[in-house]
Amino acid sequence: MSTGEQESVRRSKLETIREELHIDPYPPRCLPRTSIAEVRDGGETEAERVICGRVSARREHGKTVFAELTDASDTIQVYLNVKVLDEAAWELTGLLDLGDIVQVRGSVFITRTGELTIRCEGLTLLCKSLRTLPVVKVDSEGTVHDKVSDVDYLYRHRCVDLLVNPSSLARFRARSGIISALRSYLDSMEFLEVETPVLQPIYGGAAAQPFTTEYGSMNETFYLRIATELYLKRLLTGGIEKVYELGKDFRNEGVDRTHSPEFTQLELYEAYSDYSGMMTRFEEMTRAAADAIGSGLQVSFRGQDLDLSAPFRRLAFIPALRKASGEDLMSWEPADLKGLCNRIGLESTATDRASLVDKLFDHFVADRIKEPTFVVDYPALLSPLAKHKAGEPGITERFEVFVMGLELANAFSEQNDPDLQREILGRQAASSELREGILDEEFLFALETGMPPAGGMGIGVDRLVMLLTDAGSIRETIFFPHLRRSEE
Repeated sequence: MSTGEQESVRRSKLETIREELHIDPYPPRCLPRTSIAEVRDGGETEAERVICGRVSARREHGKTVFAELTDASDTIQVYLNVKVLDEAAWELTGLLDLGDIVQVRGSVFITRTGELTIRCEGLTLLCKSLRTLPVVKVDSEGTVHDKVSDVDYLYRHRCVDLLVNPSSLARFRARSGIISALRSYLDSMEFLEVETPVLQPIYGGAAAQPFTTEYGSMNETFYLRIATELYLKRLLTGGIEKVYELGKDFRNEGVDRTHSPEFTQLELYEAYSDYSGMMTRFEEMTRAAADAIGSGLQVSFRGQDLDLSAPFRRLAFIPALRKASGEDLMSWEPADLKGLCNRIGLESTATDRASLVDKLFDHFVADRIKEPTFVVDYPALLSPLAKHKAGEPGITERFEVFVMGLELANAFSEQNDPDLQREILGRQAASSELREGILDEEFLFALETGMPPAGGMGIGVDRLVMLLTDAGSIRETIFFPHLRRSEE
């Protein structure tokens, strides 16, 4: 039968359950239950057990039905027999489909084949499923059969993905464990977790295109934040010496394997530290996250075995770019940089020197990095919020972390000279169509009040999850990634 025909049959069964059996297929509550894992741990017993779960398999043998019931903890076999159940419950058995959620009461025994099984003595329908689920099977050797190949369907219907793909569910459990580990690490180091505005009158803290909205009651344009940096630094000035925020940022830009317009970022700032201190923090947080999900520091990502043990390799930006490209690109004019991008097939609408150098660095260096690497000492041209490096004109104390071409983190020794920062932000604002020359005076007020020297870092949480769970796309790590509207 087609999908539509199957769903029509299910609706017919739903009507029978309601009209002929007089059963509410969506009751408001169920009996107190025991998880299937607990039932399995308890083994065979005559004591009554109550479990609830989704019907994941069903086999009829005349007056007997064997079903498998699955909850969040495990799966168990259920034995249903016409002699054990009352008439209504037995009729209900014949109207069950895969995906229905039921409550089962009964004792636990072991079948002749050695299978732990619940003898169903009471059956209650808790939710009739009206849509068919794909039947994905895993054999005794762990090979997956009939796997759903339409990933867009799974992204759009994550509930189905989680039900039929154990690996997907495991990845999201791991994601939760990674986030908890990052929080636990920072909390143990006496960082304070805070919340800053998502709607901002002036966006800043990164070079990105914002989402724009209107604040009706104030009759003003606001922006979804692209970063939390400038607010968190105000708190450094206010005496919170270790501060972080873990939440959503938004950038109105392209979508690809490693970019999502809505993403999770961890930003932390630590007074009296610097970018070297942030390197140590990142190495320690990576270890904490890997330990939390049991992956260890020897991981496989996109077919490459990687060692995440500290210390990570250090690679200086300008020498690395010069060696990989064979040219001193930092001395080139924007038009020449643009011409090189065109010749080697790099698509870019940028015309400014900073954006073009950054694009070429990604091509020649970053995209080819495999082992965990701190790319350090960025040119000031690319790092307006970073502290200049003493004795090295034009160089800043900034690093980015790359693994297998994946950028995981960006960190600075933070700029706290208010006059220099005002000059730099002024140049940025003048070149931005949206900012219209407007400076974030509240942030500059904080710098003028006096912000201590500090190290700061932003970590792309979704990408870290990609690395530690071997995900091929950032969409695999986000429960509900943004997709084009379905034409169905």
